[in-house]
Amino acid sequence: MLARIWHQMTKILRRYFVAGILTFAPIGITVWAIAWIVQRLDNLLLPQVLKLAFPGVQDPPTIPLLGALFTLLVILLFGVVARHLFGWELVRLWERVLSRVPVARNIYAAVKQLFEAIFRSESNQSFSGVAVIEYPRKGIFVLAFVTGPLRGVELPDLPPALASVFVPTTPNPTSGFYLLIPEEDLIPVDLTVEQAFKMVMSAGLVAPGNERGEPGEAAAGVPVAPPAGSYPAPGEASS
Repeated sequence: MLARIWHQMTKILRRYFVAGILTFAPIGITVWAIAWIVQRLDNLLLPQVLKLAFPGVQDPPTIPLLGALFTLLVILLFGVVARHLFGWELVRLWERVLSRVPVARNIYAAVKQLFEAIFRSESNQSFSGVAVIEYPRKGIFVLAFVTGPLRGVELPDLPPALASVFVPTTPNPTSGFYLLIPEEDLIPVDLTVEQAFKMVMSAGLVAPGNERGEPGEAAAGVPVAPPAGSYPAPGEASS
């Protein structure tokens, strides 16, 4: 009798514990990530500015969140200057200076292209579609983000029509592998880039059908990946 009651209690407790994990984990991780970002922004610029303004003070007092607000205002100011006034001339001057520094120019170019691909939907550097490829061997398939056909590089011993693709890793899709795949080997899928990223981050637990529409059906107004061999270049995709 006691064993049966104990079994029922553990079963109920396990069910509630799993429900609590599923509820608390997304909220807790989101709050932790936001707090981590705010803390980093809080200590990024304002403490250094206060030390320069008050060199005699060892640790200038700061108000919580004021540093994060100051950093966001500085970023906003940079955006205003870059898009108006003579900002573009300053940016070009800065890039010309960095182009003469061997290591810094490579870091700057890579970071700039990465952020343009993430934050600018109209950027020429964004993904042009999602496809499935056989990788790392035949019979195993992975999601890949197509950046467009390979151009400007001559590879005489390889197929003429090659596509540049990015194969992300789980659960961190910002890391992965850059591959050159024959365009005829690209298998188009009915997914947007955002849906594919969610599938990769969740290891397939979050499927497009769980969010809107039926599985395998694109939502109204959402572009579908073009057929294999017809992926446009990044510059052509935005035109």
